[in-house]
Amino acid sequence: MKYSKWFVLIAVLVIASFILAACPKPTPEVVEKVVTKEVEKVVTKEVVVTPTPAPGEEKVTLNINLGTEPPTADPSLATDTTSVAVIEQLFMGLTDLAEEDMHAIPELATKWETPDNGQTWIFHMRNDVPWVWYNPATGEVEVVKDDDGNPRVVNAHDVVYGVKRTLDPRTASDYAYVLYVIKGGEALNTADPTKDDIDALLDAVGVEAVDDFTVKFTLEYPAAYFPQIASMWVTRPEPEWVIKDKGERWIEPGFIVTNGPYVMTEWVHEDHMVFEKNPHWPDWDKVEGNIERIYAVMVTEASTAFAMYENNELDTAGVPLDQMDRVKSDPELSKQLTIQPIGCTYYYGFTTPKKPVDNPLVRRALSAAIDRKTLVEEVTKGGQIPANTFAPKMIFGSPAGDPDIAPWALPEDMGGWGYEKALEEARKWMAEAGFPEGEGLDILLMHNVSEGHAKIAQAIQAMWQEAFPKAKFSIETQEWKVYLKTISKKTPLEDMPHVWRLGWCQDYPDENNWVHEVFNPEQGANRPRLSFDDPYVGDKIKEFSETTIAAARTADPEKRKELYKKAEKLLVDDIAAIAPIYYYTQVVVTKPWLKRHWHDTPHYETWVIDWAAKKAALGK
Repeated sequence: MKYSKWFVLIAVLVIASFILAACPKPTPEVVEKVVTKEVEKVVTKEVVVTPTPAPGEEKVTLNINLGTEPPTADPSLATDTTSVAVIEQLFMGLTDLAEEDMHAIPELATKWETPDNGQTWIFHMRNDVPWVWYNPATGEVEVVKDDDGNPRVVNAHDVVYGVKRTLDPRTASDYAYVLYVIKGGEALNTADPTKDDIDALLDAVGVEAVDDFTVKFTLEYPAAYFPQIASMWVTRPEPEWVIKDKGERWIEPGFIVTNGPYVMTEWVHEDHMVFEKNPHWPDWDKVEGNIERIYAVMVTEASTAFAMYENNELDTAGVPLDQMDRVKSDPELSKQLTIQPIGCTYYYGFTTPKKPVDNPLVRRALSAAIDRKTLVEEVTKGGQIPANTFAPKMIFGSPAGDPDIAPWALPEDMGGWGYEKALEEARKWMAEAGFPEGEGLDILLMHNVSEGHAKIAQAIQAMWQEAFPKAKFSIETQEWKVYLKTISKKTPLEDMPHVWRLGWCQDYPDENNWVHEVFNPEQGANRPRLSFDDPYVGDKIKEFSETTIAAARTADPEKRKELYKKAEKLLVDDIAAIAPIYYYTQVVVTKPWLKRHWHDTPHYETWVIDWAAKKAALGK
């Protein structure tokens, strides 16, 4: 295809980046959930010693890269995909999501029912899942005992405690808003602990243990998707006695008590984590997985991680953007490459109250000036799909690809305007906003440190510069934890960038988890800081809020789809709060000796390693 001026410019920028960087530090693409605060790490004084394996002892070991330090392993505090991936190995949920279509399936709950069409949900739990902990003195995984010496098994009271702890404002959970669907959840979470009767509000929350193994949820309104919410980490059972005893230190090895297929045995912060098979997990006979040990490094450099993969130090890895062509053409690596759609979207968000992006015409012009088709074909090269909505097509209610919404974001072969027309309109919108050819425009774009994010940002910067030649576009990068804090909605407006990159992956496959929980000004995370008082589109934002709330409370699936289409158009087109860029694909290479399953969040207990083949490759 014909290369535009911006693509030539980006090639120069990429080459320059390699020349200037004596030791380049690209980072694998990290898709994060909404995070509004940095979780402080507490370093314990206790030294945890992992026993040396007995001579000849070998464990089937999976070697992976987390890509970054997990901010937490606390189910109530986790908000990002790295933390959630860790929690998934350690804690079971009431439900899980099926690999093929993401419907709710049993996990801790064996069955559930709703006696009133979705406003009340009763989950019947199994009674054979013990709480366990790793004893660093013996190197053994032990079952936790109660005061009478009997095994502690996960029960309904543990679920109630976990849910209420997430909602308790003293926990400061940034993901508690997902549970506002539970009766009294929002009232508790938004209360002032210094002024309000927290105990009374805790008692009023609509979750209760009917008996030791039956938990009942009463919702604010009927929600057919609640069994999918019940799969989320914020509804996981939690060990109250350990948390009250150890406080923030409870998630460290030697303290943490869990119930999943693996236990945490090491956490060397900013370096690696180790997980060992929980021999007391009762479901091993139901899965084919044979992995006994997981060694997870925290290598942020994509090139380093890929080099480790090629050196057989990792069993699976992402593919750096600059290696895509080589991997696709290599006779061996091409066989190890898998590209498949996942329920995630890459997008740029706008800080809507900050001038000059406070004007929706400026936001729409910047979004329309992104050539998504060329970006995915010439930069990312992983089969990504140009995005015109926030939610991808596999999410219930998503109108992804519908040219009624932001047709300027879609190429002609997808029914959209195509880039030439989009660019023409973008220039008109920018001039109408008072910035002809971008004159007087000074925009800061920020992303977390990452080779992939940097290449995308440089490409979009070049597109914007070509579209609006008299404007100034700057790029700033920050390390992951600092970045998350910077783009928090609690950050002073003057310290916020105009534009910032994020990705969103489904917690459950329903538009409620996307447009409502992420952007609703009153009940969502609302990182773009949408406000009903917006002088330009306050009425549209109010209409968006009312639409997402109505959709959440509507039982008719077809009516919900209509409402979500309206909400997406308001968000992306009329308000232009975000610029959706592409729908993700999972682009990974996997060693021939590893058989993996393809959940968005990995279930390592289902993965199988041909141990003899791996050892042979390692020369053992």
